Amino acid sequence: MTEPTIQGVGITDFGRFPELNEEALAQSAILEALTDAGIEMADVQAFYCGNVFGQMLPGQRALRALGARGGAVYNVNNACSSGATAFNLALQALRSGQYETVIVFGMDHLSARGGGPLALSNDDWNNRRGMIMPALYAMRARRYLHDNDLSMDALADVSVKNRRHGLLNPIAKFCKPATREEVLASRMVAEPLTLLQCCPAVVDGAAAVVLSTRSSRGRASSIRVRASVVQSGIFETGSVDMTDAEITARTARIAYEQAAIGPKDLDVMEVHDAFTISELLYYEALGLCHRGEAADLLASGATALGGRTPVNPSGGLLAKGHPPGATGVAQIVEICEQLQGRAGKRQVPYARIGLTQVTGGGIWGVDHAACSIHILSR
Repeated sequence: MTEPTIQGVGITDFGRFPELNEEALAQSAILEALTDAGIEMADVQAFYCGNVFGQMLPGQRALRALGARGGAVYNVNNACSSGATAFNLALQALRSGQYETVIVFGMDHLSARGGGPLALSNDDWNNRRGMIMPALYAMRARRYLHDNDLSMDALADVSVKNRRHGLLNPIAKFCKPATREEVLASRMVAEPLTLLQCCPAVVDGAAAVVLSTRSSRGRASSIRVRASVVQSGIFETGSVDMTDAEITARTARIAYEQAAIGPKDLDVMEVHDAFTISELLYYEALGLCHRGEAADLLASGATALGGRTPVNPSGGLLAKGHPPGATGVAQIVEICEQLQGRAGKRQVPYARIGLTQVTGGGIWGVDHAACSIHILSR
């Protein structure tokens, strides 16, 4: 059986668009992906939709005006990992021979929800007591800085790097440059995390990809999926190390084995930098460096554009924003464009292998509820 490949991609601007809804955003991304793949809606047999905060049947709502012909629509909510999980499920269906051509898309429209952090379930006792995501990551940051004798400069420099990258990305509508001093001087959210160390929570956006086992008719070369892994968090009954991103490390080990590569083979990466500390922890969990060495790796320039393995050339969640249903698919779009040489001013030269990593959700007793990692290549 022919291995499925990514044959078209589409993405909207990421910003605040109160005049639109998530269906309109998804439609724009889907139509762009179809055009990029050189196919018609009639060629698509099934649709996989990642969405977190939309209404019931979000995929059908997005597709009803596009002339979809009644094929299966699978709606996936796996928190911030929704779009990446939808991609994994679509890939499984293609590899089994169930379909030949599908579209995976993700979208969310958060500007209608007001500001503040994303709501978590009040059924969890720690959430009721204020252990929401900014507080959790603030605790991780304080522990990491203490254990490794680091100043807050190490956190701020993640934001500076990703904002510098985001300025090169035309879809990152919220992105503005910031110095280390400006990052540290911005309003405190959860000590030591300031406003510019937290991804914008009120962002709208959508992304889509065409996956197919058929011969490609697309504008650019098709992209191979070397690994696609989804894992869930483990309920922890004892004391844990808050700086150990266990679920990401576990998912990465499986992905590297599937792809028959190691972290040194990666040319470019998109990771879930919802907070500055996240990116540092994921450097270590993904094997870019040993425990406690993430700040040194960042300071060396290895993870910036022009470095050995640029991380978040799109600007990441910090600079681009984070509509949760769209993020996992948007990461895949960015890596595809990098591998195809279509990333414009943020292009990583000679990129051949890329990785995306996205986690999802926080529930009591679990590091993260979900983690998805994909490894793509030319």
